[in-house]
Parts: sequence; structure tokens; C-alpha cells
Amino acid sequence: MTGTPLQARARWPVFLGLAAAVVVVDQVTKAWLVSRLDLGERLSVVGDLVRIVNSQNSGALFGLFKDQAALFGLVSLGVVAMIVWYHGSSGRNTLLSLALGLLLGGAIGNMLDRFRLGYVVDWVDIGIGDVRFYTFNVADSAITGAILLLILLALLPARPASRAATATEVVDG
Repeated sequence: MTGTPLQARARWPVFLGLAAAVVVVDQVTKAWLVSRLDLGERLSVVGDLVRIVNSQNSGALFGLFKDQAALFGLVSLGVVAMIVWYHGSSGRNTLLSLALGLLLGGAIGNMLDRFRLGYVVDWVDIGIGDVRFYTFNVADSAITGAILLLILLALLPARPASRAATATEVVDG
């Protein structure tokens, strides 16, 4: 049996399926929020610790560079292209496809808001009293999870080729 070992093939269904799921969940939760709460309105979930708030971010991470949604939307197009290219050309494994799928879904979810609305809808507000974390959404959570997975991949030692791949190379070699 010749060809590319299973380990080396891109996991396109995992990558694209996860990205699509993130986009759908992100956009559905944002649509639900906007239909239920007025801008700035808050709803307590776990007392003051976790709240749902209808918030708009016209800039970037942590609200930096306000009113630059169109610029960040264009940057997002480049980021989306780079994620897809990297997935197709890098050494692959399922964990990398999961991380890149989360990253792609998060990037597309926020990019859709920027182009469609001119801002990103954020709605999860966590903190104690006046000490609050930045308000975020499903897309932001997916991006954060992706970054953590990519760091984990970078820190894990390289795994040797699987026994099946090694056996195939010996027979073909």
C-alpha cells in the first residue's frame, strides 16, 4: 500500500466542520442577544460574577482602535486566507486541525459582524464589581481556545511516526 499515511493527510472535514459550527453558534447567540436585550442592557446569570450584556465593539481586542471595524474586517479576510493556507500546507494532525478550525470559525464570526454591522457584538461579561474582564462572545472564546491549543502543540514534543507509517515505509523502501 503506497500513498500518504493517514497521519499526514489534512483533516479538512474536522477543520471546516468545526469552523462552520463556531460561526453558526456565534451568529445565533448574537442574534438572540440583540433580539432580547437593548444596547447596554444587562442580565445577571450568576449574580454579579457572570452577566449577559448587549455590547458593541467597533475596534479590535479589548476595544482598542475604536471605529476601525472596516479596516479590521479587511485584515480578517487576510487572516482567514492565511489560516486556510496554513491548514492545507502544514504538517497535520487532528489537534492542529481542531485549533485551526476554532481559529477560522472565530475569525469569520467576528468578520461577519464587522462587515455587516460595523462593529462586533460582544455579550459575555465576567468580573467582580467594577473589576471586569473584557466583554467577549463565542467567536472570541473559539479564538482563545485555538491559541491555547496552538501553544500546547508548540510545547508538546514531536511525536515519532506511527507504527503503520513506519511499516509502510519499510515495505515500500
